[in-house]
Amino acid sequence: MRRREVVVRPAAVYRAGTLTPNMKDHSMSATVIVETATLDDLPGMVDVLGDDDVGGHGDVWSEATAPAYRAAFAEISADPNAELIVAREGGKVLGVLLLRFNRSISDRGALRAMLQSVFVGAAARGKGVGRLMVAEAERRATLRGADFVNLISNKKRTDAHRFYRTLGYDQSHEGFKKKLST
Repeated sequence: MRRREVVVRPAAVYRAGTLTPNMKDHSMSATVIVETATLDDLPGMVDVLGDDDVGGHGDVWSEATAPAYRAAFAEISADPNAELIVAREGGKVLGVLLLRFNRSISDRGALRAMLQSVFVGAAARGKGVGRLMVAEAERRATLRGADFVNLISNKKRTDAHRFYRTLGYDQSHEGFKKKLST
């Protein structure tokens, strides 16, 4: 896959040579790259997930947990309908997003993109990293021919809900989940 860089500079985002002035935060001075995750990103991705104080998933990278994360990464990476995306600054993972595709039986078989596990580390929140990752996911979804982008967000994440609304997302459905005994 061709590497796609998103360069963040004060007051502007450079994408493939096009200046788009939409950054409000001027505190990020280095280059932020949004691209497909590599296995080398995995410890940083888990650190970002562990920085979550709302979901309480208990994600932590250690010798004991690494095999499970590596297995999940391998399975997701091998799935042609899934893409793990990271945002990096100076080699440090700032954010992670899982993009999945599935065909629907409704809407004449529409291809749908689903944003999952959208997380930005606490130190990078409010600096445009999430906006860049979602834009990249939407770009990839458009290239694949997706008709819709869906996402699910924990009801407690009111700041995230405001953020998604600023990106044009509507809260149109209620979601449910059930823990299965294993």
